[in-house]
Amino acid sequence: MIEESKTPSKKDLEDKNEKILERQKAVQEAVLQIKDKFGEGAIMRLKEATRMEVESIPTGCFSLDIALGVGGVPRGRVVEIFGAEASGKTTLALHIINEVQKQGGVAAFVDAEHALDPEYSTRIGVKIEDLLISQPDTGEQGLDIVETLVRSNGVDVIVVDSVAALTPRAEIEGEMGQQFMGLQARLMSHALRKLAGIVGKTKTVVVFLNQTRQKIGIFFGNPETTTGGTALKFYSSVRIELRKSAQLKQAERVVGNRVKCKIVKNKVAPPFRICEFDIMYNEGISLTGDLLDLGAEHKVISKSGNSFSFGDTKLGVGREAAKRFLKENPKLQKEIRKLILIEVENREKAYK
Repeated sequence: MIEESKTPSKKDLEDKNEKILERQKAVQEAVLQIKDKFGEGAIMRLKEATRMEVESIPTGCFSLDIALGVGGVPRGRVVEIFGAEASGKTTLALHIINEVQKQGGVAAFVDAEHALDPEYSTRIGVKIEDLLISQPDTGEQGLDIVETLVRSNGVDVIVVDSVAALTPRAEIEGEMGQQFMGLQARLMSHALRKLAGIVGKTKTVVVFLNQTRQKIGIFFGNPETTTGGTALKFYSSVRIELRKSAQLKQAERVVGNRVKCKIVKNKVAPPFRICEFDIMYNEGISLTGDLLDLGAEHKVISKSGNSFSFGDTKLGVGREAAKRFLKENPKLQKEIRKLILIEVENREKAYK
C-alpha cells in the first residue's frame, strides 16, 4: 500500500523557515568577510555585477571586429593569434597597437623574436616613440616583464611575439642537442595561472602570437598544433587563426596576401565566425579593401561587373580605383561603416 504524504504541521514549517533564514544569514556573513578581506568585487551575485557589457579594443580590421562580436579584442582577457609563418600575425598585432594609441592608450611589445621592424610599424600607423618595447633574453624574463606591466595597471595592451621564442633559461644555458621535454609548456602554464586573475582587474589585453607545428605520425584529423603546450588554449578567451588563402598580384608582381581568419574560440561572443581581408606588403591590412568587400556582402555597395558604386556615388571601375576613391574620402567611409553595422545588427536580430 502507498502511504499518503503527511501535511507538514505549522511547527515544522516554522522550523524549516528558521533554518533557511539561518543559512541566508550565514552566507551573508561569509560574503561580508570575503569583501572585508579581499575588497569590493571579490564576490557578488550575478545580477549585482557592475560590468556586464564587454569592453573592447578595435583590431583595425572592420570585418574582424564584426566577426569577434564585441567590436574588437575584449579588455581584461588573454588573446591568442596563431598561424603559419608570414600569415599576418605581427601585422594584426601592430594594427591593434595602432588603435590603442589612437585612443590615447599605452601599448607594449615584448619582442622575444628580436624581429620587430620599426619602419613597417610606422607605415601601419604605430607611434614608435610611444611604444614600450622589450627584447628579453629568456622566456622567464619576458613573462616577468609581462606580469610587471599588467600589475602596473597603466598598460592597455601587451603583445608577446612569440610564444615559440620564449625559450626557458635552462635551455639557453644548456648544451646544444640537450633535451628539455615540456619545459616551455610548464613555464607558460605557470605564467598564465598568475596572469589570468590580474588581467581582468586591470583590463589589460595580453595578446600572445603563436606559431603552428606539425604533429608527427598523425594520419587522421588535423595534424597542426601550436607551441607552448595546452595552457594558452585554456586560458585564452579568444583564439584567432590566420591562414594565407591566396597571393595578390599586380601584373606579375606579388603585392600582398589574401588572409582567411577564423575565430576558433570565443568566450565573449559566438565562436567559429570567419572573415577574409587583404594584407598588402609595406602597408598592412587594406582597410578600404576590407570595407569594399563588407559593403558588397551586405548590399551597401553595389557592384556591377567591375564597377563599384555607393548610392549615386560612383566609387570607381576596378577594385584598386574604388579603394583609392575611398581612401581619399574618409567621410564616405564612415557613412558606409554605419550602414554596414545596421545591416549586421538586422541580420543578427533575424537569426534570434
